Formats: sequence, C-alpha cells, structure tokens
Amino acid sequence: MPQVPPDPAENGGLYSRLLAELGPAIASGQHPPGTVLRIDALEARYGVSRTVVREAVRVLEAMHLVESRRRVGVTVRRAEEWNVFDPAVIRWRLAGTDRPRQLRSLTTLRTAVEPVAAGLAAAAATPAQCRELTLLAAEMAAAGRAADLAAYLVHDVAFHRVILDASGNEMFARLGDVVAEVLTGRTEHHVMFTAPDPAAVTLHVQVAEAVRAGDAPGAERLMREICVGALRELDILVPEEPPGG
Repeated sequence: MPQVPPDPAENGGLYSRLLAELGPAIASGQHPPGTVLRIDALEARYGVSRTVVREAVRVLEAMHLVESRRRVGVTVRRAEEWNVFDPAVIRWRLAGTDRPRQLRSLTTLRTAVEPVAAGLAAAAATPAQCRELTLLAAEMAAAGRAADLAAYLVHDVAFHRVILDASGNEMFARLGDVVAEVLTGRTEHHVMFTAPDPAAVTLHVQVAEAVRAGDAPGAERLMREICVGALRELDILVPEEPPGG
C-alpha cells in the first residue's frame, strides 16, 4: 500500500500545542538552564511525532531558549541568552511566577522609549495617523466609562502601536508587539485596576491632541506621565520584594 503523507494541518495543530506547553515550561523555570531534553522523551511525553518535536525545537532555538547538539540533545540555555524581545517569550514569562519582575522590567523599557516616540510622532505623524490617534483615544474613553476592559485593551494596544509607528523610527516601531504583550499581560493576569484609570484615559486624549498640534515637548511629557503611572500602578498591585525577601 502507498504510504499516506502526513497531514500538514494536523501537524501544525500538534506543533502549536507542543510549543504552547514546552515554551512556558522553559520560560517558567520548570526546565532549568542546563536541562537536557531528549527528542524521544518529548515524543513520548507529548504524544507527537519526531517531526513535530523538531519543528518546535527549531522555533525555540530561534528564540535562543534552547540549543541542539548531536549526541547530547536539546539543552535549555541560560535566561541571559534568551531573546527577551520575542513576543512569545514575553507572553510565556508573564504567565509564570516571575511575572511582577517581568512587568516592571518591560514597563521601565516603555518609560524609556515611548515618551521619546511620542515626541518624534508630534513632528512626523501623518494626518491619517493623527486622526487615528484621536479616534482611538475617544474609543478608550468610551470603553473606560463602560468599564469594558476587553475593548479598552484593544484600543490601548492600537494607540501605542500608532505612536511607535508614527515616530518614524523603525526600531521603535518594531517594539509595537512588545508593548502589546505588556498591555495584554497586565489585563489577562489582572495586574491592573478593575476599571481603567480616568486620569490615564485623559492623558491618552491629551497625547493625541499634542501629536496633532505638533507639540513635541508636550507629547513627550504626557506620554511619560502615562508610563510612570503604569509603574506606580505596579508598585501598588505587585510591590517589589526587598532584596533577599
């Protein structure tokens, strides 16, 4: 009988499931650095084919979470070597016990980048981007009044993507997925207040107005207030543990 080729759709689903289980297990420390993961053991544990395991391992290698060596197997790399800007790595780390430190680290990154991006956007944003920012800020305000966190998140992510894109700096623009994962992680893991802060909503409206008016210093200052406010919110909801705590 002729051999039936594997179903790509079926393999894709198995591969996604394997990656969704193995990635977080590595990112959370369930498989500490130096752990050797055997291909045959992964096949047996997850009930998938060698092809599926190898596809998942290739993705994890691209993220620098693991490295493969002949006669050794798949070795988990040190966290310092991981591609910490990869959106999937961010998502997996936020799902683990290290979530508070990760959120603080990522929010600090936002504080360093987004105010500058907003200032640049005030000089470089197109009329279409200005209109989009104004519309998104209005939709955030409406979702905030309705205490609709899901809708608020959608508009919030889109707002910050536009700011980063409108900066005209391609490096800043590539951080759109990073910021999206931070904002999504805060909401999904309930590391934010039960309703959007009205003061933060107002600041988004004012950022949109400053960008449209070409007020670079104002846009930068207002965006910094947004980011610093997010850090303050973290300090309240997930206080940083003292050294040795």
